[in-house]
Amino acid sequence: MMMRFGSMSLALLCAATALPAWAQDRTEDNAVTEAEDAFGFSTGRETIGIYNANNARGFSPSNAGNVRIEGLYFDPTFGLPSTINTSTAIKVGLSAQGYPFAAPSGIVDQALRRPDSKPGASILLNGDSYGSYGIEIDGSLPINKQISLGYGLTGNRVSFPDGTNNFNHGQALILRWRPAAGVEIVPFWTMYNDYNDEAGPFYVPAGNFLPPQPPLHQFNGPQWADFRYTGTNKGVLASYAPAKNWLVRLGAFQSIYDMKAGWTNLLLGVEPDGTATSRLIVADPRNIKNSLSGEFRVTHSIVDGPRLHVIHLSVRERSAKREYGGSDEVDLGPTRIGETEDSPKPAFVFGPLSRNRVDQTTIGVAYDGRWRNVGEVSFGVSRANYRKVTELPGVAPIVSRSNPWLYNGTAAVNVSKAITIYAGYARGLEESGVAPPNAANRNQPLDAVLTEQKDAGVRWNVAGNVTVIAGVFDLKKPYFGFDAAANYTQIGTTRSRGAEFSVSGNVTGRLNVVAGGYFLDARVVRDATALGNIGPRPVGLAGHSLNMNLNWRTPIIEGLSLDAAMTQRASIPSTTDNLVSIPSRVSVAMGGRYRFKLATKNATLRIQVANLFDAKGFNSAGPGVYGANNGRFITGYLAIDI
Repeated sequence: MMMRFGSMSLALLCAATALPAWAQDRTEDNAVTEAEDAFGFSTGRETIGIYNANNARGFSPSNAGNVRIEGLYFDPTFGLPSTINTSTAIKVGLSAQGYPFAAPSGIVDQALRRPDSKPGASILLNGDSYGSYGIEIDGSLPINKQISLGYGLTGNRVSFPDGTNNFNHGQALILRWRPAAGVEIVPFWTMYNDYNDEAGPFYVPAGNFLPPQPPLHQFNGPQWADFRYTGTNKGVLASYAPAKNWLVRLGAFQSIYDMKAGWTNLLLGVEPDGTATSRLIVADPRNIKNSLSGEFRVTHSIVDGPRLHVIHLSVRERSAKREYGGSDEVDLGPTRIGETEDSPKPAFVFGPLSRNRVDQTTIGVAYDGRWRNVGEVSFGVSRANYRKVTELPGVAPIVSRSNPWLYNGTAAVNVSKAITIYAGYARGLEESGVAPPNAANRNQPLDAVLTEQKDAGVRWNVAGNVTVIAGVFDLKKPYFGFDAAANYTQIGTTRSRGAEFSVSGNVTGRLNVVAGGYFLDARVVRDATALGNIGPRPVGLAGHSLNMNLNWRTPIIEGLSLDAAMTQRASIPSTTDNLVSIPSRVSVAMGGRYRFKLATKNATLRIQVANLFDAKGFNSAGPGVYGANNGRFITGYLAIDI
């Protein structure tokens, strides 16, 4: 009886034991066939869904601090690489049911690529039509019956559509140790090195219009403005089952982003004819972001006939240090989009750094109850102890504290065997990211804020494994924009009310579909003290987005499957006053993969044409700041399991 319920509840909490992911299966990567819904999923080099780690229901789960590693709290300054991260799923609404301490901005949950108990490896060779190429190697090396070592190596030269490029390499190690029954310890380490990463341009128009389209594959300097950074993650996951129906889990992580040289390349005062009043290059001194985070959780489950009760006690910790500021800049004078910039590198003089430290302890209790064929209910209550110290040059440290109560609750009722309705509420303490590149306080961490969310919906298991989810939501969160001194600060409150849907599963024995969309009514309520013209819609949020992904296994050629991806989104307000918007956009991708034997080894050849109809345009890099989108390009890889 316990296992019947455990597969429903504890699998979400203990992916380490319920859903093992081996290190040498890269030929099987396929986001369309692996995704459980259309809300957001990535595996290997593929990402699908209507949401991602930076945008869910109009907000950023990553900026908000809602990232998890197999359900346990993680505060990344740098993301996990694919050599160790087998998949990432965005959890909202009913898909977040069973996750204790649900967050208003959704949850980004990552699963580790555990080493297998038998030796093996995968090699992946990749490239694209921009001129990128690279190699990835990951595999398992059993040491004995209790210990297996996983490893990953990457090396890439990446070319971008704006003509910039870089070279990067990465390393990863992960150990799986099972010293006794019911005990598993999984330490890991990753490092990513980035070199000669040229600073692509951002465009700031002179008036209420978009900049002209820049030429693709053409970087016009300066060649000396190259990023150099490293990103390191290390940590340990541990689980221990001391008795039947008891589980103790620990996750402890350190994430470091070491920006050794940072740059911003701004074309200011851009006119419709492509001329710009100046090219401003901002140089940043070395700064480091270092975060220690983790969670200790004790879970007890109680079986009561057809009912399962799961109780969680949790302590989450975070100690994050971030450096910023001290920048110097040079104005290289008037220029034009597409004009070569070959000025010599000046001698930059950096100022003192500003520092920001956040210490947070959150203690909570959560309950998850499931009644077979009836429904489920869950709730959680936490108390956060939040302390933030900001050190600015020449100013006494600024200390802010907060001790809010945080809570969440959800309920789901099985109307029939096929239909479930649900409703939920969550209140959270979340971070707000950093100020954009054209702000006077650029890169400054923004204040933590209280957020709340209400949502409700229905899940319908149509037939087989085809599932339809439809829901509505209502979120509130502070809104940030520019004040009179060009500082990026809170100027109001955003309320995002909307609807979302997901359709996923095998429509036929050969056709998989993952389709979804959201419709968002986001509105800004300005603060009484805010200055300037503030429009009613928040910057950077589309009114709707629709997405469909198809994967069809052909009956004629064994191992060949064809796929298509289609996305349509509405226009996006791109200035605080809403006088300029990025137009609506339709993007189509077509591709296929061929699975075959290569000298008795499993192999997959993957080819895709992205942005098939070459729909160009811009993305928002902050209010009134634009970067160019990709044009049409071809990507591909060859994966071999050995």
